[in-house]
Amino acid sequence: VQLQASGGGLVQAGGSLRLSCVISGRTFRSHAVAWFRQAPGKEREFVGGITRTGGGTIYADSVKGRFTISMDNNKKTVFLQMSSLKPGDTAVYFCAIGARIINSAINRPEMYDYWGQGTLVTVSS
Repeated sequence: VQLQASGGGLVQAGGSLRLSCVISGRTFRSHAVAWFRQAPGKEREFVGGITRTGGGTIYADSVKGRFTISMDNNKKTVFLQMSSLKPGDTAVYFCAIGARIINSAINRPEMYDYWGQGTLVTVSS
């Protein structure tokens, strides 16, 4: 299984970006996909996740109402639409996929089996 994240870049505060995570290889509909981010000098932080079975989404409080996760119809691409970006959103964003993750554990990075390489998002003030 491979994940390829893209779409990062430089944006001004208040702007928007859409990240994409393309999933290749053998996966199962029961897998969950999540976005994490890591700012310099900080620990990896959960951003949001989506269950590929029902499409339910869960978000970190810090991004709720600003970020939206969605999936294409083939369930091979997961998007992270980011709006009202703040300088505090600056980080490398990673997508990850894991099996049999219940909603209460979706924010735990150790639950994920495969990770993308990350894409840098920089928000200027």
